[in-house]
Amino acid sequence: MKYIKQLTIILILSFISEFLGAVIPLPIPACVYGIILLFALLETKIIPLDAIEETGRFLVTVMPIMFIPPAIRLIELWDVLKPIWLICLFIVIVTTFLVMLVSGKVTEGVLRLSSRKENKKDV
Repeated sequence: MKYIKQLTIILILSFISEFLGAVIPLPIPACVYGIILLFALLETKIIPLDAIEETGRFLVTVMPIMFIPPAIRLIELWDVLKPIWLICLFIVIVTTFLVMLVSGKVTEGVLRLSSRKENKKDV
């Protein structure tokens, strides 16, 4: 029963995010609204982490299975992708590197900012 309750909370948030994605006229995917909404609800303790933690962990564990259908579709579309596979590979490598670079720089900035705040508290 606990897992059904946790899954229900996650599904309700998912439906709300889909609704927001359809109503708000911005080119932002609905899943981003869901992530922001879930983060805000967890941070404000409106939804305690215990209310969704176990089901969330399970969903993250089975997430790789969700990549199987798109991978099969890519194999089916090989005739279409064959002429541009090198370009696609280059784009994947470059964007992966850029995401890693930006994520690292943002993390460094956040760590630097938090250490400055801690140093000001100590003084």
